[in-house]
Amino acid sequence: MSEHTLHVKVVTPDGVVFGHETASLVVLDTINGEEGIMANHAPIITSLHIGEVKVINEEENFQENITISGGFAEFSENQLSIVSDSAERTQDIDVKRAEQAKERAEKHIAAGDTDDVERAQAALMRAVNRIHAVTGNK
Repeated sequence: MSEHTLHVKVVTPDGVVFGHETASLVVLDTINGEEGIMANHAPIITSLHIGEVKVINEEENFQENITISGGFAEFSENQLSIVSDSAERTQDIDVKRAEQAKERAEKHIAAGDTDDVERAQAALMRAVNRIHAVTGNK
């Protein structure tokens, strides 16, 4: 690993979903807004929204997008660890399944059952995030 790159690891309860040794930039959707992490960034720990993690290596013309369901990120000594309940690489997302999940969540929200509304809203956000990651449409 060079002095201009960082190591990225995305972990869920099921194990490591993604790892990359030579990222030049990682873009995170934090609770304080979008944040870019480059090599030698100041150490941080931050909470993450449901969103995408963009891992980029400009020299290798590499970009990987990973959807996450929130969580947190910790960066120090050019090591970025992202911990989330769930994460998927864009290439692994089944858009049809995500669209079905979106429709189910919208029906639960429309029904107005207060016990399920918060869960349905979170499910809707995850489904929209997955669809957007693949199609680019919100």
